[in-house]
Amino acid sequence: MHTVTSRDFQRNLGRYQDEALKEPVAITHHGRRRLVLISADEYQQLVKRARTALPVSELPEHDIEMIRKTVVSEEHNHLDIELKSGKV
Repeated sequence: MHTVTSRDFQRNLGRYQDEALKEPVAITHHGRRRLVLISADEYQQLVKRARTALPVSELPEHDIEMIRKTVVSEEHNHLDIELKSGKV
């Protein structure tokens, strides 16, 4: 990922638009990453992935194992009680 200052980005907008078609361009403001410019195609892929739901049978074994090992924090115990009582 290429990184540029917001000032440089403003001065060379066309250049960074072309660059973003090949790879994301991070735009910094006061030394901190503030924005990332990406191509429309890459954005559409991100949106599509965010909306994709997989059945459990298609999850990688690593993800399933991580879910098995998950422990709910005590502050959420009341949710377990609701689920187990069947009054959801």
